[in-house]
Amino acid sequence: MTKQYYLGGEKHTFCVASFTQQIIADILISLLFNLTLLSKVSESLLALFPSYQQYADEEAQLLQREELDFEDNTAAQAGFRIPQSSGLHGRLKGPDPPRIQTITPFFAQAQEFLPTWLNQRFPERRQRALLLSGVLGLWLIAFIISLSAQFPVTDSTGRPVTNLDCVDTLWRPKNECGIDGINCHPFSNSSFSFKCPAKCASVKVLNPRAVGPVDVNYRPLVIGDGTYRGDSFICASTIHAGVMTDNGGCGRVTLLGRRDNFSGTERHGIESIPFDSYFPLAFAVSSDSSITCSSDPRNVLLFLDILVAALLSIFGASPTVFFPIFVIIFAHVAFASDPPSASYRNTTVLPDHIASFAKRLLPALFCAVVIYRTTVRRTLHGLTAHVEKTFLWLGGFFFGALSNYTFDWIPIQRLTAHDLEQQPGAKFALAIILVVLVAIIAGQIYYFWLEGRLLRYLALYGLFISGILVCLTIPGVSLRIHHYIIGLLLLPGTSIKTRPSLVYQGILLGLFVNGIARWDFDSVLQTTADLRGDGKFDSALPELLEPGITNKAGVLVANFQWVAPPAVVDGISVLVNDVERSRQFFSDAEDGAHGFEWTRTVEESSNEYFRFGYVKGGRTLDYTKAGTLFGNGTWSGTW
Repeated sequence: MTKQYYLGGEKHTFCVASFTQQIIADILISLLFNLTLLSKVSESLLALFPSYQQYADEEAQLLQREELDFEDNTAAQAGFRIPQSSGLHGRLKGPDPPRIQTITPFFAQAQEFLPTWLNQRFPERRQRALLLSGVLGLWLIAFIISLSAQFPVTDSTGRPVTNLDCVDTLWRPKNECGIDGINCHPFSNSSFSFKCPAKCASVKVLNPRAVGPVDVNYRPLVIGDGTYRGDSFICASTIHAGVMTDNGGCGRVTLLGRRDNFSGTERHGIESIPFDSYFPLAFAVSSDSSITCSSDPRNVLLFLDILVAALLSIFGASPTVFFPIFVIIFAHVAFASDPPSASYRNTTVLPDHIASFAKRLLPALFCAVVIYRTTVRRTLHGLTAHVEKTFLWLGGFFFGALSNYTFDWIPIQRLTAHDLEQQPGAKFALAIILVVLVAIIAGQIYYFWLEGRLLRYLALYGLFISGILVCLTIPGVSLRIHHYIIGLLLLPGTSIKTRPSLVYQGILLGLFVNGIARWDFDSVLQTTADLRGDGKFDSALPELLEPGITNKAGVLVANFQWVAPPAVVDGISVLVNDVERSRQFFSDAEDGAHGFEWTRTVEESSNEYFRFGYVKGGRTLDYTKAGTLFGNGTWSGTW
């Protein structure tokens, strides 16, 4: 098969031998046309906003031509001319007549055989509706049976197995355990069985966490080897210990009380963090053969959902097949591939997941109706390449919906200025993404120009950009572009019937579904507190004087003093080995003296790490870097 394209007035012929080469050719040729088009567009962007009514009749004519199956196979067939009207406006209107894009399927009879057979076998719409209801009913039954693996289970003692999230710990962050860990007892002589979901090995801390003298970030929080510090992720520690794989499973955690010297090793794909001192709570993990632990259902559900969605895509000639596919993929994300967090240490995650699914599906379906009427219908209407649609559009849909797997290798966790500054490689990755997006957008611009719709879509995106600029000017909040917002913004630019557009549209639909099913409709305007999460406040830090260290009758005494604090803070908090040991309030001091005294026996040979942070409104602010009291009684640290 050959395809002919005109570039710069010259004809170029390409031989296409396979379906894969066809796709690659379409994408590459569209990029070639971009260079010519962008040179024309760059002349001026000031005259791009004619009134919409001026083009309403032209749009109606284009839609009518599509409905009458106006066929013009390629975007570059010979015989069209560029309008000769002067100025940028005339050039951007596109060729006359417009070149409506269509997809001529490979092996057309084979791709149309199954939908044709279905229509012949079930000629009435009512029959096909009953058949669809039956297929979806069978899918729902199989889906529920697969989710039975998440029903509550008990261990040999009859106690329920605790469901853990990937970030659950015994020692809670942000000083939630209180002074000396009073809120996190017991520390020892206790154990419980637990169950972890899949894919916990790749879960990382997204803000710095203090581990002795260092702050760790963008890595799994696993401290130790075999014996783990109490603030380690339990599920990741279980994978590190070899008790469980990254596919999830069950185990038993045993609380060991205080332990010293946690070594760091790399095992089973996780590099643990060393800590050369003591911590009041440590734990070990082991397998528990008394638990009948079903495997995580996400792999079974992935096969089921892809199978059913593919059947709907291949047999469904109507673009309305989009809606049942949308619900299937939404359910897959909400219950299997990337479910939202459940309540702390529950016996089953199903009630939380069902509640989140019911809360988010209805508004997501409203968005789906708008997306269908503005974008999906134009792309899928009259498309007879059902197998290609399944591979390109549906494959892209699943690819985007599984973004926690497919895009996990990209070193960008959150698209905020703070994260881009902190995470290694994030800026370079963002630059590469922007280059790819520019190339794709240029290709889509060319096809819109061919169809005579470029001006209207430039006006639409001008409106989008204006809205973003307005949001940037609103005081007190920051703009955060979530990936579901990226999907919504870019989807209108895929309303063209080309193979590349099928891929782009599927991926963007998947990103939208993943964003809503996992994170809900998070606001695009967020306060500083929302963006910070458990990160730093960028607050003032205490200024410490050199400590006085004395040895009194076999007891080492370290006295810490600090300069006068700012008037806006209420007190000061002291961490020793990442455990809050003191919280003083300045208003309680009678003589104006402010200090902290730490004692230990001279036999204590472990290093101890001290951090100081102000307290305001009952909440601790940022802590200083760690100062070290060595085992020999010497001090090292500057603030």
